[in-house]
Amino acid sequence: MSSWKQVFAILWTGQLFSTLSSAVVGYAVVFWLSIETGSAEVLAVSTIASLLPQLVLGLFTGVLIDRWDRKRIMVAADLFIAVCSAIMALLFFFGQVKLLHLYSLLALRSIGSAFHVPAMQASVPLLAPETELLRVAGINQVIQSISTIAGPALAAVLISMLNMTYVLLFDVIGAAIGCISLLLIHIPNPAKPAVAQAPDLLNEMKQGLREITRNAGLLWLFIFMIVANFFLMPVSVLFPLMTLNHFSGGTYEMSAVEIAWGLGMLLGGALLGIFKPKISNVIQINAMYVLLGLTFLFSGVLTSDGFPFFVFLTFLAGISGAVFFSAFTVVLQTLVNPAALGRVFSIHGSITLLPAMIGLLQTGFIADSIGITNAFIIAGAIIGLVGVISFFIPAIRRLVAQERATARENALARPCA
Repeated sequence: MSSWKQVFAILWTGQLFSTLSSAVVGYAVVFWLSIETGSAEVLAVSTIASLLPQLVLGLFTGVLIDRWDRKRIMVAADLFIAVCSAIMALLFFFGQVKLLHLYSLLALRSIGSAFHVPAMQASVPLLAPETELLRVAGINQVIQSISTIAGPALAAVLISMLNMTYVLLFDVIGAAIGCISLLLIHIPNPAKPAVAQAPDLLNEMKQGLREITRNAGLLWLFIFMIVANFFLMPVSVLFPLMTLNHFSGGTYEMSAVEIAWGLGMLLGGALLGIFKPKISNVIQINAMYVLLGLTFLFSGVLTSDGFPFFVFLTFLAGISGAVFFSAFTVVLQTLVNPAALGRVFSIHGSITLLPAMIGLLQTGFIADSIGITNAFIIAGAIIGLVGVISFFIPAIRRLVAQERATARENALARPCA
């Protein structure tokens, strides 16, 4: 086994435990809120609390990630998230938990994610060969998918058998395992100037933005992602209520939907990790908008006895999500200078969350006025339309040609290596 594969084997083992434990806690909190309140507004506010710090801090964390030691950042972020989960567990143990407490601690956990996620994404190109990035992204999706599959199932079982205190402690254990795996490997950092200057957050953030705007095709990809997220996020929050209200389900039906999404993500990530498809990453991104939009649209037209079809459509949506996220990540990792990747990934997280946050603020109105099923239909139609339009944008088509040219260059250079 080559050295980069050994590093990823250790890294992925730790991340599997860390992401699985976080998934269990995340789904447990969502299920608990859904059952205790049955409120779309509460689910929306809890989601906003989980995302808002990433939106605000993400504009600046990348500057620090590109300057600091990335491994230390990830270890510190994991430990911080674990502490937040431990505090939440204590509140449940003493019976003092309030909605405001949950919102606050979810927001604090999000601060850790604002550092950990872009630091991990920015480290990958420094650990693996460029030709293997899509395969690495696919395996990362497999890990995420395993967590998505097992997370809701374990959460449903655990909250029915244990006090929330003990469920939350799973995140503390998982974070400890994730930190140990990071300490066992070396993660290189990009070359820095010989004389380090004090960070100029605003100016260096602008440099990260210029990395995006200098390539018209990349800029269009960001624009379409922003539009899609505006309609995607409010509907994604409504999945538990769709199961509870429209299909008259319960905790296990909610977990079945999440497991279906996870199985789809697992299949999509596994296919990418095993076969490394020759299709352009940009074309994959556009096609997945269409597939995801159709799954939402058809979900919205299902009658109340169509729950099995809803589960199947969610499975297809999971496949589209795995392929989309992997392809988009690889596009960034191959087109952006590694020294600026921390900034670009953190900015990417922020500017795609902004419209999502605006949409989330309308979740209660959507559920009460438009209706949950109509929301699925409208969002699905618009997301699918984004994918169709993407195929006809000249700058995006040039990006496809650029990808193919790079692939040919890599193929010609490989026999000489």
